[in-house]
Amino acid sequence: MRAMLAITLAMGCAAPASATDWPASWHEPTEPFHIVGNIYYVGSKGIAAYLIVSPKGDILLDGTEAENARMIERNIAKLGFHIRDVKVLLNNHAHFDHAGALAQLKADSGATFLANPRDRSILETGHITLENSNDLLDFPPVKVDRPLHDGEIVRVGPIAMKAIFTPGHTPGCTSWSTTVRDHGRTLAVVFPCSITAGGNRLVGNTRYPDIVADYRRSFARLGAMKADVVLTGHPELADVQGRAARRTGDSPDAFIDPAVLPKLVAEAHDQFERDLAREQATGRY
Repeated sequence: MRAMLAITLAMGCAAPASATDWPASWHEPTEPFHIVGNIYYVGSKGIAAYLIVSPKGDILLDGTEAENARMIERNIAKLGFHIRDVKVLLNNHAHFDHAGALAQLKADSGATFLANPRDRSILETGHITLENSNDLLDFPPVKVDRPLHDGEIVRVGPIAMKAIFTPGHTPGCTSWSTTVRDHGRTLAVVFPCSITAGGNRLVGNTRYPDIVADYRRSFARLGAMKADVVLTGHPELADVQGRAARRTGDSPDAFIDPAVLPKLVAEAHDQFERDLAREQATGRY
């Protein structure tokens, strides 16, 4: 039941009745693992956090829920790395399940936190003020050290993470891309931000009047991208853990699937247009 709820929420459908109804998997520990190149999974069973490592320091993308900070730090240590080696913290969007632990992780690592300026007020207050039917929880506020600009490349040593602004799910929703080398191959990796309606009001949203146009631009932008490996914030959407379980040795083959990104975008766009049409017809969101 909870597994089905997690998928429903990730796809932006029915909201939970209360905070206690959010899936237990979102704060359930899981073993960390290597994905491809210099990228590792260090999140919970139900919400991803990705560690990108280098000899000059590391980047951590997303913090999952507030209570998961110590879990993420333990996962990093299990892999033989250290939280103090994280030099830059990144986020894909300012919801409690992806940004909740960032404040603690920032304090423990001493890392610089970079974020999309359109999500800055949410991140720095820990409070969502957008019109949304889901029971989105507050989270510990985290100071943004520097705002990002669209297309910026964030570097730590040889790591180069490109910020791709894909607003809609939140105004500051940010996808990320990088390339890695694995078994002699260069692989394009994309970390797409959520592109579901996710309970957002699409018609007459006075706090986010350009929400529909933003979503459509983001669908077009992500739809034009190519990715060998797709790593989502809700890992089940790209079967991240299932692929890890099916891999042979340390081969990247289980994660390489260029069909994943276009499929995710097409399905999300389809659902978005249905959600929009229903809201226009009924006035309910």
